[in-house]
Amino acid sequence: MILALGTYDASRHPRIGIIMEGLRAHGYQIEEVNKPLHLTTAQRVKMLQQPWRLPLLAFRLLACWWALAVGALKVRRTLGRPQAVLVGYMGHFDVLLARMLFPRTTIVLDHLIFAADTATDRGARGLKVRILSLLDRLATAAASLVVTDTDEHLAMLAKPSTGVTVLVGAPHAWFEAGERAAGAVGFDGAGGVGLAGGDGVDGPGGQERPVGAGVGEPHADGQGADGPRAGEPLTVVFFGLYTPLQGAAVIGQAIADVLDAGAHVQFTMIGQGQDYARTRELVGPRPQVTWKPWVEPEQLPDIVAGHQVCLGIFSDTPKGLRVVPNKVYQGLAAGCLVVTSDTRPQRRSLGQAVIGVPPADSQALADAIRDLARMCAEQGSEWTQARKRAWAGRDHIRPQIVVEPLLERLAGVR
Repeated sequence: MILALGTYDASRHPRIGIIMEGLRAHGYQIEEVNKPLHLTTAQRVKMLQQPWRLPLLAFRLLACWWALAVGALKVRRTLGRPQAVLVGYMGHFDVLLARMLFPRTTIVLDHLIFAADTATDRGARGLKVRILSLLDRLATAAASLVVTDTDEHLAMLAKPSTGVTVLVGAPHAWFEAGERAAGAVGFDGAGGVGLAGGDGVDGPGGQERPVGAGVGEPHADGQGADGPRAGEPLTVVFFGLYTPLQGAAVIGQAIADVLDAGAHVQFTMIGQGQDYARTRELVGPRPQVTWKPWVEPEQLPDIVAGHQVCLGIFSDTPKGLRVVPNKVYQGLAAGCLVVTSDTRPQRRSLGQAVIGVPPADSQALADAIRDLARMCAEQGSEWTQARKRAWAGRDHIRPQIVVEPLLERLAGVR
């Protein structure tokens, strides 16, 4: 039995849910004791950057810890000591509680982000970054095994031998959304037909459609999932927090270039954040761009699956060159063609399943989108082959596949 413990929010940060889903698929019993702190990554980083906010963080954290401690001890009384304790995303403090509650148990920390690295990427410098670096070191030292998402992050650990790289992957809901979209238009992943009704694909068919944009039917922009009907545009979606990591300004400039060139493309931009205003300024007032400040997490998979193309990240910051973001995995799982920066970790993790462009190069991104619009309008072999490569790539990012390196490390502590 593995105990998942922490103040994480799997609905907003799905990484921990993917790990649990993958472990369950391999026969592990997962017990979950979770009391979400209900703070975003930006809010947590801001509190750590502004010391006068720390009492509020401490109060909320202690209240959650009390509930976690009670729940964890109840699990131990009824089921015995767990084989391992899995501490979820943003568990820099939670891992210390886990170590106190289970001093002789294997503690697995899902260290998806380094606090100092994230703060630096968002503009922090000096003493604040040094304090966050200390927090990173304390957290990783308290864990028996540290799970990172790329080899580049693994190398940042003080003792890389205590870590293991586990790709982020995507929750099953994103694969289901992609399969519903493909089934509705008769795409079978090999360029043929035969999925209408949900048969012949991995995962359950005939699932009830979640609340959100209809998939396989025209979405809000009049576009189905496989390709545009005569005279309709290619649809492209981006979703995120508009952080420097994501290169939102690069996307904004690329959109302006695509539309100035007269390409028949419709864009949906979901979210808000640090570089949102600059991105909108670069795009300007264009009817081909729809701005959605917020989408409920449970609606997002179907909305994304209703587009042909999903955009990843495009910055050339140090952090941007080390990560493979959630949205790349999620867009791929949803059946989209994914365009993202051509970096070493993204190329290593996803290969030809995604379309890479040089980081921080808005012209290259614009060229890639225009080329996809042409291919989609022609509906020829180029478009079919691109879709087949993307569809095949989905099988490598399913939860039961990405957790395999973790399984090997856990095998010795059964």
